[in-house]
Amino acid sequence: MIIESATAADVAKLLAFREEAAAWLSELGSDQWRRPYPADRLLATIEAGTVFMVRDGDVTAATITLTPDAEDGLWSSEELTEPSMFVNKLTVARTHAGLDLGGRLLDWAGDRAYRSGASWLRLDAWTTNAGLQRYYLRHGFEHVRVVTEGGAVNGGPRVSGWLAQRPAQLATVDGLVDLTPDPTTIQSANDVR
Repeated sequence: MIIESATAADVAKLLAFREEAAAWLSELGSDQWRRPYPADRLLATIEAGTVFMVRDGDVTAATITLTPDAEDGLWSSEELTEPSMFVNKLTVARTHAGLDLGGRLLDWAGDRAYRSGASWLRLDAWTTNAGLQRYYLRHGFEHVRVVTEGGAVNGGPRVSGWLAQRPAQLATVDGLVDLTPDPTTIQSANDVR
């Protein structure tokens, strides 16, 4: 398997991938990702160089977004002074479930964060998805807190506010050929304004 940067040509594939994951989550009783994700927002994150695809031949096995920018309203001002990278939209295809591909991607992200100078690998997870929260805890993350207010729609309730972090650290990720750009060249959107 290889990991490489997503391109604009991957937008439709990523949207379909997310719909597949949402359907699977719904079967498990979760309301996670029921709202369609805006294609223009996805394209913007791809163009920023923060979306990565894992390909197993012609099959998309997984995707992860890794960014130096925190979502507004999640992390405190003090926490934001600590160099961090943020995991979003980690998704593994059902065809590749049970292979710990998600765990390997978290290790890849932690390694990439470390090499970019970050101290922390951070994420937010769906507040009602206890299984996902346990998954992250099993992969070395520590729960920080739950943020329930300040969602994207008119400051309403936040649905993805379970916060966790683990130290960024070097890692060797077996079975994944990294074709992504050097992480030391990735800039925060805040740095280019």
